[in-house]
Amino acid sequence: MTLLLTGIHGFVGSNLVSALKSRHSIYGLDIVSPVKEGIIKTYSWDELESLPEVDTIIHLAGKAHDTKNKNDAQVYFDINTGLTEKIFDYFLQSNAKQFIFFSSVKAAADTVEGEILTEDVVPKPVGPYGESKIAAENYILSKIQGIVDQVRNDKRIYIFRPCMIHGPGNKGNLNLLYKFVNKGIPYPLGAFENKRSFLNIENLTYIVEQFILQNPSSGVYHLADDKPISTNELIKLIAQSKGKKAWGWKLNKYLIKAVARIGDVCKLPVNSNQLQKLTENYVVSNQKVKQAIGIQRLPVDVKEGLIKTLKTF
Repeated sequence: MTLLLTGIHGFVGSNLVSALKSRHSIYGLDIVSPVKEGIIKTYSWDELESLPEVDTIIHLAGKAHDTKNKNDAQVYFDINTGLTEKIFDYFLQSNAKQFIFFSSVKAAADTVEGEILTEDVVPKPVGPYGESKIAAENYILSKIQGIVDQVRNDKRIYIFRPCMIHGPGNKGNLNLLYKFVNKGIPYPLGAFENKRSFLNIENLTYIVEQFILQNPSSGVYHLADDKPISTNELIKLIAQSKGKKAWGWKLNKYLIKAVARIGDVCKLPVNSNQLQKLTENYVVSNQKVKQAIGIQRLPVDVKEGLIKTLKTF
């Protein structure tokens, strides 16, 4: 297959290029264009009319979630929504047969209501990152409503909502917990048995290639590893990867919540919002995506994948 990847120099883009380059011909589209192994040629966003014909467009380029909220909201919409509109319009008038847009579970929900997040959820994003991603999704969906027959018979359109992606070379939000363990600081929230879903980069690249090859039905798909993992289990895995003993305190939940409320008005290491993010469940279903490509389980086990990532920190 001949592929066009936007955002080829990012973490996901680089891994996709490495995973697919031996079996597919790949062109790049990015704001910078240094030579990259596995890429035939990289084009700029001003060169859309010069792009070669491809079978599949994978749109990864975007503004990542800034947990410190330092970025102006408009930046998210200019990049996450604006670039998606631009490349999707190009796709519709091109001969490409597949379009894969990488959105985010944060476009669906900032907090999971109920036990598990499925594709049936009514999106309720919070903040400019999730809002800009759902705006991009809605643009795609509004465009294809007017060309239903063409989409059904000629083109496939996939909206992927991955949860927290990890892999060698990408610490992400795992870094905070890693620092706790690496410095020997006891984890103080052991009384909270919350679980979260992660997505190993190898599972992500596997899913992408299976969609390219199998060409399943168009739709929205959540991407996650087969099983969630509790924060307490994750602490143990981090310690295991460093050959250290995991330390944790199961402090009284009500006491911790009271301290967090004080943190809402005073400068403390944690406030109520941060405590919720650290202790909430965020479990994402991957049943729909597995059914689409006809598998029972993904190739990389969640714990094995996390250990592999943590050993590279």
